[in-house]
Amino acid sequence: MKNYVRDKRMSFGMTQDELSEKLDVSRQTIISLEKGKYNPSINLAFKISKLFKCTIEDIFIYEEDEKDV
Repeated sequence: MKNYVRDKRMSFGMTQDELSEKLDVSRQTIISLEKGKYNPSINLAFKISKLFKCTIEDIFIYEEDEKDV
């Protein structure tokens, strides 16, 4: 899944540490999210969208695998 977590974080002038503290997750979770190696829980996705004042769809882009079709 593609995402714009890094772009949103930077537009808000936040470091990875600051974002991790606000979301109550580890910095490693933020790093993994930004690299697209971790798909967040629905709760975390909602927390991120609320923090950045946008929708989940504005941050996370679902890409179907061919096997999912």
